[in-house]
Amino acid sequence: MTPPTTMDDAPPHGDAELLARAAAGDRAAFGELYDRHVRPVYWQAYAVVRDANEAEDITQDVFITTWNKIRSINLVDESALPWLLVTARFTALNARRRTLKARHSELDHDLDDGGPSVEEEVEGAQIRAEIDKAVAALSPTDQQLYDLCVVGDHTYELAARELGVSHAVVRNRLSRLRSRLRADLRSMRETA
Repeated sequence: MTPPTTMDDAPPHGDAELLARAAAGDRAAFGELYDRHVRPVYWQAYAVVRDANEAEDITQDVFITTWNKIRSINLVDESALPWLLVTARFTALNARRRTLKARHSELDHDLDDGGPSVEEEVEGAQIRAEIDKAVAALSPTDQQLYDLCVVGDHTYELAARELGVSHAVVRNRLSRLRSRLRADLRSMRETA
């Protein structure tokens, strides 16, 4: 006579049965499938990304995908493991590509922030040359005002004392000087 079978003696459920039960909404069956295959899925992901935290995230993604595609999983020799491992590998490869793309993007951004481009330097030199030319065409007093207040850090009051003119004269002359320089630069840009 054979002894009665207890729950502990019951044969383990196969992946096909677990998938069918999980597809019917049995979360415990899905949990059993998860417990059965989580380690190999994790190690498959880790083999690709070589980062423990990222491999954990990928493993989670694989089982979310499994839950979402539970009715379309193809078993190989009654096992879901081959499907899970292939899914883990492709999910990990995609994650690695995203990481590499983000790193390349950061490098490109860092290169862009490396200073002015050649075109910007040439344009800056042209603008400085035009400003120098426009300043050379100014009267000697306006040239001094430009040097003191625009290039230098003199206030209108200091420049007025140094040149022996009133504050209002400095303010008016600098206003005209700036307008003239703007017009000269605008015409230079229009002809460029």
